[in-house]
Amino acid sequence: MTFLAILQDFRFQDLLDILFLTVFSYHLFLWFRGTKAFKALVGLLVFGVVFTAARVWGLFLTTWVFQILWQVLVLLLIILFQREIRQVLERVNPLRSLGLHRLGAPGTWSRGLAEGVFWLASKRTGALIILERTDAVEELITEGHLLEADPTSELLMSVFQKDSPLHDGAMLIRGGRVAQVACYLPLTSETDLPKHWGTRHRAALGLTERCDAWVVVVSEERGEVSLARGGEMVHAEGKEDLVRLIQEAFEPSRPGIPRREQVRLLMTRRWRVKAAVFGVVCAVWLALAGQQDFEVALDIPILVQNVPPGRNLVEPVNPQVRIQVQGLRKDASALNEKNVQAVIDASGVSGDRAVARITRSDIQLPNERVRVVKIEPTQIELVFQKTP
Repeated sequence: MTFLAILQDFRFQDLLDILFLTVFSYHLFLWFRGTKAFKALVGLLVFGVVFTAARVWGLFLTTWVFQILWQVLVLLLIILFQREIRQVLERVNPLRSLGLHRLGAPGTWSRGLAEGVFWLASKRTGALIILERTDAVEELITEGHLLEADPTSELLMSVFQKDSPLHDGAMLIRGGRVAQVACYLPLTSETDLPKHWGTRHRAALGLTERCDAWVVVVSEERGEVSLARGGEMVHAEGKEDLVRLIQEAFEPSRPGIPRREQVRLLMTRRWRVKAAVFGVVCAVWLALAGQQDFEVALDIPILVQNVPPGRNLVEPVNPQVRIQVQGLRKDASALNEKNVQAVIDASGVSGDRAVARITRSDIQLPNERVRVVKIEPTQIELVFQKTP
């Protein structure tokens, strides 16, 4: 298989194929990163590489064993990781993009929440507050105690004071009401984070990487207030700034991040991961593209053989015919006018003009793994002239 021949026939559909799979794989990496399912995905990738290598090298027994193991592993993964699979399907729910699942308005509770948060910051009391939006966070958090109350500043002071048995963990706000307290969040696996960020910041980023919830963080060491969203941390300068950010969380029509900034983040955020995923997808595509059913059209020369003695072919000059060939891409892409030609036998011509039919049997191909499916034209007029 010649990779160069495949690249020469690179199409716009191939570019879309690579870009779509890159985006899908990148988001799959983000959704499963840091979970048990991610380790299973890595294991599946290793199995896939070994299985592909075994097929290419013709290792019959290894290929047979891995075919059986692959089927069993897929069934086990579906059973063991139902939660993660369900979360991924919920993330790609088309009803969300159509706006049928609307967020509730923050109402008046956002100001009381902001006052309580900055009172905690002034007392150097750490806190984590989850603002649940469209994605359910129940299956991403652990522990937690049920609590039904309004998110007032007095409640925040009572829950997060250091002597409270519920202060260790996060508070969950759902629909403008406190739903749970003392919840534990998944930590981010990012390594290039500021050194002064503690467990609270890493937990906030870890949750926002897996769902669309926003998390308010109060730093115990520095008395600062931040808000994590989409794996990014935003600093809140004051109460009004935090109120504005909370309103943005529940009012999607208001742009939280400028369009130009969104484009910049799209290109630069986690660029190493994006580049690595793109490279892996390109390598896999190049390795498997040769097995794709492919169709190619060629203009090939016509070779007229056995011209009667005393005659020369004068028309057409440099005759050609257009053919359409199907086969595996690795074989079809290697075809060109140098290794494919049409051969016409003119031994039976008696006059100065003759109409020769061109059939599939007249097309000479370098191998039998490709087949001719169309010929245009199917016949050609030959004009001969007597040799002087």
